[in-house]
Amino acid sequence: MKQIFGILVVLCTTQILYAQTDKDTLNKTKELKPVMVYYNRWERKINEVPNRITKFNLKQQKLQNPQTMADALGLTGEVFIQKSQLGGGSPMIRGFATNRVLIVVDGVRMNNAIYRSGNLQNVISFDPLALEDAEVIFGPGSLMYGSDAIGGVMDFHTLQPKFSSNNKTLVKGDAFVRYASANNEQTSHANLNIAGKKFSFLTSLTLSDFGDLKMGKNGGQNSYLRREYVERINNADVIVANADPYLQKQSGYNQTNFLTKLRFKPNEQWDIQYGFHYSKTGHIPRYDRLIEYASGNLRFAEWNYGPQFWTMHTAQIQHKQMTGLYSEARLVVAYQQYEESRIDRRRNNNNRRTQTEQVDALSVNLDFTKAIDASQELFYGAEWVTNQVGSTATNLNISNNVLTNVATRYPDGSKWQSVALYTSYKKAINTKFNFSGGLRFNSGNTEAIFDTSFFKFPFTNARISNSSLTGNLGLVYKASDRWQFNALASTGFRMPNIDDIGKVFESAPGNVVVPNTNLKSEYAWNVEVGLQYNHDHHFNYYVSIFTTSLRNALTNRPFQFNGQDSIIYDGVKSRVTAIQNVAEANVWGVQLGWEWFFNKNLKWQTKLNWIEGKETDDVKNEQVPLRHAPPFFGSTAIQWQYNRFAFEINAQFNGQISNANLAPSEQLKTTIYAVDANGKPFSPEWYTVNVKANYQMGKLLLNIGWENMTNQRYRPYSSGIVAPGSNFITSIRYSF
Repeated sequence: MKQIFGILVVLCTTQILYAQTDKDTLNKTKELKPVMVYYNRWERKINEVPNRITKFNLKQQKLQNPQTMADALGLTGEVFIQKSQLGGGSPMIRGFATNRVLIVVDGVRMNNAIYRSGNLQNVISFDPLALEDAEVIFGPGSLMYGSDAIGGVMDFHTLQPKFSSNNKTLVKGDAFVRYASANNEQTSHANLNIAGKKFSFLTSLTLSDFGDLKMGKNGGQNSYLRREYVERINNADVIVANADPYLQKQSGYNQTNFLTKLRFKPNEQWDIQYGFHYSKTGHIPRYDRLIEYASGNLRFAEWNYGPQFWTMHTAQIQHKQMTGLYSEARLVVAYQQYEESRIDRRRNNNNRRTQTEQVDALSVNLDFTKAIDASQELFYGAEWVTNQVGSTATNLNISNNVLTNVATRYPDGSKWQSVALYTSYKKAINTKFNFSGGLRFNSGNTEAIFDTSFFKFPFTNARISNSSLTGNLGLVYKASDRWQFNALASTGFRMPNIDDIGKVFESAPGNVVVPNTNLKSEYAWNVEVGLQYNHDHHFNYYVSIFTTSLRNALTNRPFQFNGQDSIIYDGVKSRVTAIQNVAEANVWGVQLGWEWFFNKNLKWQTKLNWIEGKETDDVKNEQVPLRHAPPFFGSTAIQWQYNRFAFEINAQFNGQISNANLAPSEQLKTTIYAVDANGKPFSPEWYTVNVKANYQMGKLLLNIGWENMTNQRYRPYSSGIVAPGSNFITSIRYSF
């Protein structure tokens, strides 16, 4: 931590040295337009919303130049990102992660019936180069978004087709290439918008290839090094010495993203749009499994996520007209297809197992907003979502090519569906007080049919029905044009899904998860207060204090299968566990940050996050550290912009989590953690110093970056792969 605070002091001192404020210029600055966010599924002024919300857009992305959307979220300084492999990125928001945080893309929920409690990489399906803007809404968002929105909502808005402002055809777009040295990244991107006054067409394509990732050389423990790996040579698994132990062999992957939209706006009242999203990766090596050891030798010869595939068709119709029922109405119909697979083979074992999951998801949202008068507004709507899960599994003997069927990860043909009604009300009590509140009633069910060919389940089918009532009450008090106080009480829930009730898999060596059909929804209660000070072009400050309590929490616990606490799974005697409603979790924390403008060109920005939490232990009936509560983390940056030139020097940093403060499930992951003086795993503190700059030269935007300038070797908390070492990034964007 001494290094972290040293960096803060250096940056602060640097700011003071250059703090020659041009007061005349500042006084002449025009009033900024209010920042708009999508809240309650409609655009709202951010200073009317009681939640803590962080927003980022395409302009910020151009300077930061993130490789994936997970990296883009991490660069906000308010979302912690865990990575089990290079092709990954699992966001942690206020102590919650995976299936307890919600992803929304262009108004459509992406979370599906097989989102698990283990780390997820689905957020990388979205292309940061095709992002218009996005926001993270902190705290429960179940009122408008339903199940899973306990820790927060990540709401992404992709490129929007624009219209011509005159009788000429609008033709605009970008061509972009980028290279990064740490993983030999080669990315190319292009987007094109062709439009008239009423019709608009937009398309975007991104191709990325990421090589094996190189870690830093300074700091960190030698246990992080990749000293050896397994290769198949002459039909045998051979352990090969790594010529460069800083290179994380078998970590690279590739990805393709495609987007196209058609938009028709015949007049100011109607707006009709169709969108198609496509994302596909190559095989993604599961790096944390490839470095596992058993009996002193590498355990796996192969462990890959197969190609991760996602498509989404959306149709949106929006109508603006003052009627008795609404001022604006929007219908969103979406159909999504997911496919993911796991391919693993143990060293010196010829059986390669492939488990493949497919999900077909259909959703319909009908939303209305009604301006009652100048001070009151009503939001209401209905939602219907259904998921169908297909699950297959095979074993291929690579020595004789014999293919056999094996136990699937999920019950094939399972269904998950949800239907809801919701409403929210906003009232400007006077010029200082703004009140909001709302309710949602949600009903859903989960159905599964179990195949007893491989496991003699004590049941052949299961149906779980759940209903939840959630709501929130919020207050915004504007003490002056600059001071604002927020208070919010909210609730959230998560319905059991197919992953909860029907999964069979090895959670850790010697542990197997089996189905449990006796589950109900988990429920969260959240209270938070916030204070903001906004003096445009001078000083902005925020602090949010929150606490969230989760009851009936779904967690993996020891279980019995047909009266036995252990079974033979994949040839190994394994302890039986299952997801159960037997835990509770309590999270509390502080988020704070500031922007200090020294003149119109120069500012200092800092974001800090302290999050603590306890949850019921998986084995003992006692409270222990919460698994998804990250260490103290944040960022600080100097940003300077002058005419066509933008420059930033920033520091990203994390505190330490000692062994005593690691969750018990994390203490068991000895492969990925450093070892303290007592020989026990812990997560060390770390920092990086980074420089980014771009220069606009006519239609060309030139960008360079140097990340991790001091070449630190570190592994972020709970991550399976070591972070990039010194990384040089360069890109060129041509806009027309």
